[in-house]
Amino acid sequence: MILNQWYVVLESREVRLAHLLGVTRMGERLVFARDRAGKTFCLRDRCAHRGAALSAGKHAGDAVECPFHGFRYDASGRGVLIPANGKTAEVPERFRVHAYPTYEAHGWLWIWWGERPPARIQAPRYFEDLDGFSWASAVDPWDAHYSRVIENQLDVVHLPFVHYNTIGRGNRTLVNGPVVEWRGPDRFFVRVFNELDTGQRPRTAEDIKPPYPAFHLDFIFPNLWQNWIAPKVRVGAAFVPVDAEHTLLYLRFYQKFMPGPLGRPVARLAMPMNLRIAHQDRRVVQTQQPKPSGLKIGENLVMGDGPIIEYRRRRQELMDAAQG
Repeated sequence: MILNQWYVVLESREVRLAHLLGVTRMGERLVFARDRAGKTFCLRDRCAHRGAALSAGKHAGDAVECPFHGFRYDASGRGVLIPANGKTAEVPERFRVHAYPTYEAHGWLWIWWGERPPARIQAPRYFEDLDGFSWASAVDPWDAHYSRVIENQLDVVHLPFVHYNTIGRGNRTLVNGPVVEWRGPDRFFVRVFNELDTGQRPRTAEDIKPPYPAFHLDFIFPNLWQNWIAPKVRVGAAFVPVDAEHTLLYLRFYQKFMPGPLGRPVARLAMPMNLRIAHQDRRVVQTQQPKPSGLKIGENLVMGDGPIIEYRRRRQELMDAAQG
């Protein structure tokens, strides 16, 4: 994983008031809860006393109570109660569990994954053009590293083969470009210009000049993606790392052509087809070796793999910077 980044890890609806939610993310067990004001917090799911899972315990207002001996930890991870020592006893500093900063917006829940949390919590970057859209979602498990799942959604070469009877119909196997437009250090657009192969040579990205069609793919590091299909239709995704070999694809369909109370039911109707398309991808991506992607993993790439090359290059830069 890339350290020192805001990762979408859950949808807001999954963390309920007065309940604990234990999940595995980034290969680590985490527990999520909401305080009495409804604000989410996230702790490492391991009691500092004897290592029991806090998620098996109780929600205790603004704290989490361990199921084993009743030790309590607040939203900062600080131990606030050791029942065996008495409720008025001071809790030593060593009784602390790691807490991850959280941020909640747009129906998503982010955590800051790294050793150096920002001094002042600011909103993670998000797609700024989804106001007024209704959406429906689904969570789809993949037996694949999250980087491979991301790359699949940046791959413009596979469409007529993997999706020959859905979004890849038309046998447009020749790939012009594609054009990659960086929109800052953590975001880029992919412009797609696939067409039928009648014997012509594909145009390079440099040969393709603006103005470009509105349709594009939009990726925000480390794990958010949007397929800009039409002004009133989008498909979005969060690629949530579970561990080194498993990813949860949080898939959303956004629509704005049916406003009002029917908006979400209409969006929900599109989810079966979106899942069908995702499962066409999943069947192939789960076979890729090695599991994680990288700059030098023995693959032979072609011009049409330009977005994947850009993703790998920038991902490696961010990982190197975090390590440094």
